[in-house]
Amino acid sequence: MGRLDGKVAIITGGSGGIGIAAGRLFTREGAHVLLVDLQEELLRQAVQDVGGTAVSYAVADVTQPEQVQTYVRTAVERYGGVDIALQNAGIEGVVQSISDYPLDMFDKVLAVNVRGVWLGLKYTMPEMRKRGGGSIVITSSVAGIRGTPGVSAYVTSKHAVIGMMRVAALEGAEHKIRVNTVNPAPIETRMMRSLEEGFAPGAAMHAKERIAATVPLRRYGSPEEVADVMLFLASDDSRYCTGGVYMVDGGISAR
Repeated sequence: MGRLDGKVAIITGGSGGIGIAAGRLFTREGAHVLLVDLQEELLRQAVQDVGGTAVSYAVADVTQPEQVQTYVRTAVERYGGVDIALQNAGIEGVVQSISDYPLDMFDKVLAVNVRGVWLGLKYTMPEMRKRGGGSIVITSSVAGIRGTPGVSAYVTSKHAVIGMMRVAALEGAEHKIRVNTVNPAPIETRMMRSLEEGFAPGAAMHAKERIAATVPLRRYGSPEEVADVMLFLASDDSRYCTGGVYMVDGGISAR
């Protein structure tokens, strides 16, 4: 038997590295999975990468309430309800000092990384109540507990969702809805390639080496290592865990 047999999971940011890894793991553990993201072509490829018949996709902009309602309704109509929601969609913005940071980019990062999560909570929690409970996992970051020069919008957004998670955990507890964050360190994904180039234009590999050297385990993590923690939090193995901040950071937060 799988750890998620009979469960229905929504994964936003479903065409990214962590989203695909989680989708692959969740379907292997028995869940039906709806991947949500902006670009249909990438979602089609993600469904192929996950494989099997228990995964499908929905195109949606997580910052738009009507589109969030639509992807939640799609999960309910296609699979019968919502038991698990990985609020994983996020963007990195640009690397600029606060005084030079573009206002429109700051607003965009906050819209996707904070408003998108809030809307996901707003519309998935009522469906989970109908099922007698559920688990919500929000992707924060090591940037959610510390500062990094040059990425003020991203750091702000990842701090914000930890506070949001704590409120949702308290509000959801009486309905047996658990809410936690997963906080990765640098992970081998497209986002880190973008940030490496932003930190050291034209010398991204040097930036990667420098960043990896700050991790006590001396390497980036893999999407699969993040997905493993997401599975724990999504499953009944974590049935007494809510309101928590779960680091997947190679020891960075121990410093």
